[in-house]
Amino acid sequence: MTRLLPALVLLLLALGGPFLAPAPMDQPVTVPYGPAGADGALLGGDQLGRDVLSRLLYGGRDLVLSSVAVAVLVTAIAAVLGVAGALHPRFGRFVERATDVFMLLPAVLGILLVTQAWPSGGSSALVIAAVALGVPFAVRFMTAAAAPVVATGYVEAAVAGGERTWHLIIREVLPNLRSTVLALFGLRFVEGVYVISTAAFLQIGPQPPAADWALMIRENSAGLVLNPWAVLAPGIAIAALAMSVNLAADALTPKIRTSEVAVL
Repeated sequence: MTRLLPALVLLLLALGGPFLAPAPMDQPVTVPYGPAGADGALLGGDQLGRDVLSRLLYGGRDLVLSSVAVAVLVTAIAAVLGVAGALHPRFGRFVERATDVFMLLPAVLGILLVTQAWPSGGSSALVIAAVALGVPFAVRFMTAAAAPVVATGYVEAAVAGGERTWHLIIREVLPNLRSTVLALFGLRFVEGVYVISTAAFLQIGPQPPAADWALMIRENSAGLVLNPWAVLAPGIAIAALAMSVNLAADALTPKIRTSEVAVL
């Protein structure tokens, strides 16, 4: 519970933050870069005098939802492709070559390519970019983890019995990789936070006056000396969210068997 509680608290605050905000996110309440406590603003004001605490509470929901979507999509795609590649070596070699190509693409360039090519842009484009960047690494990870399971006798017996590939993936292999899948989900959530925050900092995703943690850091960096909380608070929130979710995923991971330890 000590590992789960921080993640639960942060996720609840991020999702329910708009209902707890003491002021509207776009309404000035103090002077620009007002210090903490000025005019009732607990964390002071930003570059336009808006309440930093209110914008902090408003800015986490989209990041959390987008990162969860990235983690779910990457984990699901990687689990299916990775196990299928382990079951069918020829298909596995093809997937391996394709992932090698995508792994060579720099992260920022990949974000720019996807977001600029996506018709409407916005959060959906960032999610697609994060998924495209995360799947190649995750597939390699799942293929290596599935290989020892595929070589076991009960899977070979199921293959000899004529079971379809989907049955082998869903019923025979993945249930024995629960710890690996949970660990991968935690890692991909952190990767989603990183990619989406990087894009927001570069002003590729959310645009002013949207309340976004990474965008808050970019907008208020010029006033770091006047009101450091306008930059420190969203930065701490991003780091705390990534670390707490990773710890929670680790706490929920079942005891890893010897075959999985060799892979990890």
